Amino acid sequence: MENCLWALGTAIVAFLISSLLGRFLIPFLHKLKFGQTILEIGPDWHKKKQGTPTMGGIMFIVAILVSTALFYGARIATSSVLVLEQWNICIGLVMALCYGIIGFIDDYIKVVKKRNLGLTAVQKLVMQFSVAILYLLALRYLGKDAGLTSTFIPFVGSVELGWFYYVIASIVIVGIVNATNLTDGIDGLDGSITFFAAIIMMLMSSMLSNIGGVIESAALAGGCLGFLVWNFHPAKVFMGDTGSLFLGGMVCSVLFALDVPVLVLLIGIVYLAEMFSVVLQVGYFKLTHGKRLFKMSPIHHHFEMCGWSEVKIVCVFSLVTVIAGVLAAVLTYFGVVNF
Repeated sequence: MENCLWALGTAIVAFLISSLLGRFLIPFLHKLKFGQTILEIGPDWHKKKQGTPTMGGIMFIVAILVSTALFYGARIATSSVLVLEQWNICIGLVMALCYGIIGFIDDYIKVVKKRNLGLTAVQKLVMQFSVAILYLLALRYLGKDAGLTSTFIPFVGSVELGWFYYVIASIVIVGIVNATNLTDGIDGLDGSITFFAAIIMMLMSSMLSNIGGVIESAALAGGCLGFLVWNFHPAKVFMGDTGSLFLGGMVCSVLFALDVPVLVLLIGIVYLAEMFSVVLQVGYFKLTHGKRLFKMSPIHHHFEMCGWSEVKIVCVFSLVTVIAGVLAAVLTYFGVVNF
């Protein structure tokens, strides 16, 4: 019950900050002419979105950071919270913020420098892997027990990976961050998927008695919901890479803090489907000398080309996230808590 109150308070504050910021940030972005450029390769009907303000992810970034700081600080002040847990949450927030900064740089180059592709692929990967490695080293030396080289798998237990853990973990983090970025292609999709993922992670955190994870997940859910006030179809603002990379970092932050990153396979099932649809499309195109596996990738565009509305895609993809997320919660309860 106590966890519910902390979560509810955090989510409400994050929602209010995020939604209210939209009233000021969107006109400001319009004034700066920070509008989205719609690429020629996208669906024709997306052209009408040309000029919609981007970088709106700043709204929920501020909301999440402020609400988490307020409520987690209050929690620490009113009870004894493990220093270990404090550091894990703080380190995770810094990691997510770093990804948001990378996204901001990318957006800035696109809208101000008028370079549609922003940072090059190599520049992005170097920066993203650097953040992931620094985050994992920080967990090893500042957060989790010294010698972080293992991860927990439901019904299996702690699996020792040695130094190879850092290779796998950094690839997972960078993969999820970019997968979340690819999911941001239609109105309300990325925010909705992440909202439901956050609800599931909040439930998992409560099962594992991790109040830090509860508060961080609640802030993520509230921030996303507040943003959807402005981003649901028809969108008045886009989150940009600023927001989508930050969201990917937040999802990884919570799952690594709970020591169950393997469950991103379920919680992030839509993110992964979006990413692998692009990989499969490119691979199939090259192998067949120009044939396409999907009508368009990422896969949400395939369904658009099949005649699905943006709202229908958001609803169906959200339902898939909820179903897979419930399975992740069940695995957490029986495979981790009661294992």
